[in-house]
This record gives sequence, structure tokens and C-alpha cells, in this order.
Amino acid sequence: KVARELGIKHFFAEVLPNGKAEAIVKLKNEGKFVCMVGDGINDAPTLAVADVAIAMSNGSDIAVESADLILIANDPLYVVNAIALSRATMSKIRQNLFLAFVYNVLAIPLAFLGMLNPIVAGGAMAMSSVSVCLLYTSPSPRDLSTSRMPSSA
Repeated sequence: KVARELGIKHFFAEVLPNGKAEAIVKLKNEGKFVCMVGDGINDAPTLAVADVAIAMSNGSDIAVESADLILIANDPLYVVNAIALSRATMSKIRQNLFLAFVYNVLAIPLAFLGMLNPIVAGGAMAMSSVSVCLLYTSPSPRDLSTSRMPSSA
């Protein structure tokens, strides 16, 4: 039911603990990127093998310790929100790296040729940091457009 609501076409359910890890290893050997959501002791070894491991906060301690991400709300539909948030974060990181690259491509040759005053360069560097902070605090609606809140929220 959850996989259908999330739009996941290929999934495994009702699998014994040793079968879970085998299924993930098989998918990874095929070059697939694997995300595992679990909450029990029997999920911990599988969470450790997955590329991305997500645990429910009310899950067993070992499952929570094995996870890369812990959902505070114990609703697997929040995985959609976690993916949307991670995509928005990566978009901001790429944007900031691009701006830093442009700044360096422009400023370093000018400074090397003596055409850029060190005080102006320092001010420009400070302004680039301010622009990163301003851009960070304003995610674009496009970044979060895939986010869907579960109906129980």
C-alpha cells in the first residue's frame, strides 16, 4: 500500500530478514541505487547494506543506529518529503558552488594581474558569503514542488 501511494513501481514486501539483504545486494550488483526503510531489529543488517537507510524514530535502537536518516514522524509517507528536501538541499549546494566558481574565475586572474585591490577582493569575498546565506534562506518553490504531506499531517 505504501509503495503504491509513493509511486514506487519495484519493491519488496513480506520478505524474511536474510532475504532483504540478499535482495539489496542483488540490486546493487545490477548498478541500482537502493533506499531501504525499516524499523525493526531484523531490518538493521539490511539498512547497513543499503545506499540510503531510513528508519522510523520509534524503531529499534539498532535500526535507528544503522540508518542514515531517521523520520521523526513515524509515517513512511514522509520519505517523499525527505527526498524533496534532499533534492532542494543539493540544488542549493550546486548553486552555491557555481557562484563560488564564477567568483574565483573572475577574481583570481584580476588579483594575479594586480588589477584587483586586496581590499576590494576581501569585500567581494564577504559579499559572496552574504549572497550564499541569502540564497540559502530562500528555497525556490520549484525545489519543494515534489513535496507532499501525508494526509494524516
